[in-house]
Amino acid sequence: MSYKTFTMELAGRTLSVDVGRVAAQANGAAFMHYGDTTVLSTATASEKPRDGIDFFPLSVEYEEKLYAVGKIPGGFTRREGKPSENAILTSRVIDRPMRPLFPKDYRNDVTLNNMVMSVDPECSPELTAMLGSAIAVAISDIPFDGPCATTQIGLIDGEFVINPNSAQTAVSDLKLTVASTRDKVIMIEAGANEVPEAKMIEAIYKADEVNKQVIAFIDKIVAEVGKPKHEYTSCAIPEELFAAIREQVPPAEMEVVMFAPEKQVREERIRNLKDKLAEVFADKEDWLPLIDEAVYQYEKKTVRKMILKDHKRPDGREITQIRPLAAEVDIIPRVHGSAMFTRGQTQICNVTTLAPLAEAQKLDGLDENETCKRYMHQYNFPAYSVGETKVSRGPGRREIGHGALAERALIPVLPSEEEFPYAIRTVSETFESNGSTSMGSTCASCMSLMAAGVPIKKMVAGISCGLVTGETDDDYILLTDIQGLEDFFGDMDFKVTGTDAGITAIQMDIKIHGLTRPIVEGAIARCREARMYIMENCMKKAIAEPRPEVSKYAPKIIQIQIDPQKIGEVVGQRGKTINAIIEQTGVKIDITDDGAVSVCGTDLEKMNEAIRLINIIVTDFEAGQVLEGKVVSIKEFGAFLEFAPGKEAMVHISKIAKERIDRVEDVLTLGDKVKAVCLGKDKMGRVSFSIKDVK
Repeated sequence: MSYKTFTMELAGRTLSVDVGRVAAQANGAAFMHYGDTTVLSTATASEKPRDGIDFFPLSVEYEEKLYAVGKIPGGFTRREGKPSENAILTSRVIDRPMRPLFPKDYRNDVTLNNMVMSVDPECSPELTAMLGSAIAVAISDIPFDGPCATTQIGLIDGEFVINPNSAQTAVSDLKLTVASTRDKVIMIEAGANEVPEAKMIEAIYKADEVNKQVIAFIDKIVAEVGKPKHEYTSCAIPEELFAAIREQVPPAEMEVVMFAPEKQVREERIRNLKDKLAEVFADKEDWLPLIDEAVYQYEKKTVRKMILKDHKRPDGREITQIRPLAAEVDIIPRVHGSAMFTRGQTQICNVTTLAPLAEAQKLDGLDENETCKRYMHQYNFPAYSVGETKVSRGPGRREIGHGALAERALIPVLPSEEEFPYAIRTVSETFESNGSTSMGSTCASCMSLMAAGVPIKKMVAGISCGLVTGETDDDYILLTDIQGLEDFFGDMDFKVTGTDAGITAIQMDIKIHGLTRPIVEGAIARCREARMYIMENCMKKAIAEPRPEVSKYAPKIIQIQIDPQKIGEVVGQRGKTINAIIEQTGVKIDITDDGAVSVCGTDLEKMNEAIRLINIIVTDFEAGQVLEGKVVSIKEFGAFLEFAPGKEAMVHISKIAKERIDRVEDVLTLGDKVKAVCLGKDKMGRVSFSIKDVK
């Protein structure tokens, strides 16, 4: 079987693409090799459009095969189950830059599948899949206005690292992913350790430079093996229907319909308008199914014209104006921390829960460096938040993506495990939604953490910036704090979170074929200005700094360090010793391999008792040391005292009472608690204790 292999050097490693070697029945297939990382990327499309839909049905899959890292899956079935959170987030990052490059009137089902078959720690499988999907579609017959390329950027000791390996990523101050077309940036995703705005912009365009080199490589592949793009059935709305609607509802009247401060008012007006058009066009059966989509597009054109030409936003705000803000903490009793953040008709309640480190989330994926997650942010979006009736089926990809963004936003300001030995879970409940709930979740989470007594280093806030473009690159307008309508009808949703010192996370979605550098720079600057305003004028008024102590309802944790060689003595045979301490005190105990012991409980007295017992177990007896012990065994020659589970010593009959006794039972009974002083070691090297010599 003949096939072609294309290679290029990318960030010091060889990227090779086999075309025609495997998956020949897919519309396009790229067998990707980056170092020893291997990913099969395929693109397939249905022959006909799907009936009855008004959107492009694109599905993106990222499959993590555990054989890629030499693992057998857990569970009874011993096979891969539902996608991991990382797989879902990777699918979203592949989807977001590519979706706008397909024709807007294309309704054929398209699936992009990426199967990770081997992982080289030097070469990211996620990046390999991103490039693979772009190549698979570019060489296929599926209509696509590409190619596009993706690059990752790290920041170590102030220097940029292109496509960092797993070890570099673990210590990097920046985890940036940028996708570009030939001319413009089309997607940005970042997590950052308070990276200044200027440095972030520099990193974005460093990635853009690399992307242009990759696109030149893809162009060569397409020139040699690319298929002609197939014809497709356009699902565009007939122009005569638009003309008829404009005749019934002139543009000036449509502006009145769209101009309202509340979403519910606009929606009611639109419903009335659709009912009117259905009556007018009752005799045109072929138009009736198209009215909803036609009105939607008329709404879009109207809103875009109002914003771009008239600088008039649907709710009457100025271009840079943020909607009314409100914040409060402690709205939920008895939880460890809670806060609510409201921005216009977007309202988020966040609840924080603290637990021992043993309750950190265990991860089962391809990244050997990331096996557990101490901080978990989860986001829920119930139907009632947008006035809809729908049964909850658990979190979807959108919810997981929004939760991950808010989580990424706050990780840089969290205290270390040594400073704050807790696992932390925050849950954002969307009470009401009308634009950028993920940024509302960031603000609510930050305040909730502070209310819970988590000593975060700085306050974090987030905001989204929108965009409406005209016919030329310099004809555009940026919108601060976009609401849902401006997101739906606009060209960009540019979310940025950060502190007063710099950026902690970015997520950029667009619907056009890329952004110019002035737009990117302007959006980042606008977001900084807005988040500073939110922190100063809203969040700090609710809670200015973390509380000095955790809630009385939260577990308390005391940490001590023991000699790692003594861990076995604390644990005991089959856990007998440590379980006895837990049963006796009612606390939770975690011990790490390096000897860090965490004692968790709600009763400080019992926690201190557990610490005392552990210290007794790991400390050698010394002469003069006085300890309290329980009589656990009585012999003719003396009694055995247990000072801590598994830590016993004998008191000779001659050392029990000041007067001479014939029987130990005359003085001691099993279960008695007595104090004894250590006399040191005898000639045989045995440690002895005395009850009668206690002063």
